[in-house]
Amino acid sequence: MAYSVIHSDEIDPAGPGGMVRFVRRGLGVEAFGINRFDLPPGAGGLEHDEASTGQEEVAFVFAGDGHWLVEGEQVPVRAGSFIRFDAGTVRRPMAGDDGLSFVAVGCPPGGYRPHGPF
Repeated sequence: MAYSVIHSDEIDPAGPGGMVRFVRRGLGVEAFGINRFDLPPGAGGLEHDEASTGQEEVAFVFAGDGHWLVEGEQVPVRAGSFIRFDAGTVRRPMAGDDGLSFVAVGCPPGGYRPHGPF
């Protein structure tokens, strides 16, 4: 098939507390990982790194606010923020008073081949 489409409401909540929607699985993506996370007010996500997978990761906050604990440092984010992590960086998202909703995309370095001015 040349394309796939799914609405996030069609992806069952999963993971701890039902805070994750596995977008990659829903779309059948094979080139990179992509998931949606919805943390309720004051909630924390999973502390982790991607050292075992080698994935560089970018999160885009599309609603709410909060911060990431990055190697013990609080890095504030709000709707419209992008935050990037090296694979071995320990991080944990923490929702503020309005919750925190973000999409995370990951792939090992070298998986994307830049072309043109993009």
